Amino acid sequence: MGDLLQPWHLILLFCVFMYPILKVAGTIALWLICKRVGFNPALSLLNLVPFGIGTVGLLLALAFSDWKTGRAPETW
Repeated sequence: MGDLLQPWHLILLFCVFMYPILKVAGTIALWLICKRVGFNPALSLLNLVPFGIGTVGLLLALAFSDWKTGRAPETW
């Protein structure tokens, strides 16, 4: 039967078990960020769009929009 932990076993383990856990954790983090800056927290569900398209869109929206917190953003 061969060795127990072949390299493809580790890849399969990551894809099946770790990836969904990391996606959920990232979505929760983005939920809290959106809520803190005054956006609708449901926008964090864009993180669940495959291939990172939704995450990149959300991060671009956060980076280039006016935050509704009432505080001026710090500049470089």
